[in-house]
Amino acid sequence: MIANALTIAGSDSGGGAGIQADIKSMSANGVYAASVVTALTAQNTLGVTAIHDVPPAFVTAQIDAVFADIAIEAVKIGMLSQPEVIFAVADGLRKWRPRHVVLDPVMVATSGAALIADEAVDVLVRELFPLATLVTPNMQEAARLTGGAVAGNDAEMLAQARAILASGARAVLLKGGHSTGPLSRDLLLDGNAETWFEAPRIATKNTHGTGCSLSSAIAANLARGMPLDYAVQSAKHWLTGALRAADMLSVGAGSGPVHHFHEFWKGAAD
Repeated sequence: MIANALTIAGSDSGGGAGIQADIKSMSANGVYAASVVTALTAQNTLGVTAIHDVPPAFVTAQIDAVFADIAIEAVKIGMLSQPEVIFAVADGLRKWRPRHVVLDPVMVATSGAALIADEAVDVLVRELFPLATLVTPNMQEAARLTGGAVAGNDAEMLAQARAILASGARAVLLKGGHSTGPLSRDLLLDGNAETWFEAPRIATKNTHGTGCSLSSAIAANLARGMPLDYAVQSAKHWLTGALRAADMLSVGAGSGPVHHFHEFWKGAAD
C-alpha cells in the first residue's frame, strides 16, 4: 500500500514552489499527495506580484474534507500568511491529530518577496510549533524566529536551533543552504541529539522551491515509516540530485525550479 501525505501551503502559479513543488516532491518520494491551499500567489521565476489569501473557513473545510476520507500519515505545512489561517490550521491539526507534522516556516520567497505578515510570526510559533514533529527553517528564517543575526558558524547555528526547540517544537532542522563554502551543512536537533548533514553545494541558479521540496520529501519519508534522521538524510540525498539535474530544465528567466523527477524522466539521471 502507498502511504498518503498532505501539504497545507500556498499555491505557486509558476509551479516551482508551494503546493505544486510539494505535490511533485511527495510523488517523487513515493507517497500519494493531497493538498489544502492556504493562499494563491501570482508568481513566476522572477518574483511574486500578488497574494490572495484563502478565507480561514474554507481552509478548515479543505482540511476536514481530506481527513474525513483519506488516511493521512504525515502533514507538511508551508505558507501561512495570516494569523486567522494559522489558527484554522492549528485547530484542524488538533482535531484530526496526524502522526507527523513537518512545518516549513516560509517567510520569504527565493526572489526576496515577503510571504508572511509580521503579526503572524508570533502566532505561528505559539500555535503550530508545539504541534510539529519537525520545524525546518533556513538560516534567515531562524534569525527572524530568534531575533538575532544570521548564524555565521556551527556554534551560532546550534544556539539558534536550541532556541527554536525551546519554542515548543520536538525537533528542528536548521538548513545551511544559504551559507557559503563548498558544502551545505544542515543541523538536526532532536531533543539532546545533534546530527549534522553535509551535501556538496551545487552550482546552479535554479534553486526556486528548495525549502518546500526538502520539507515535503521529509514528510513523505516519515509517512513511509522512516525514522526522523533517516527521513532527513534520504530527503537531502534526493534534493541534491534534483539540484544537480536542475539545469536540464528550461523554466523562466529567473531562479528556476529543481528537477523533482530527475530519477524518473528519461535522460535526467545522466
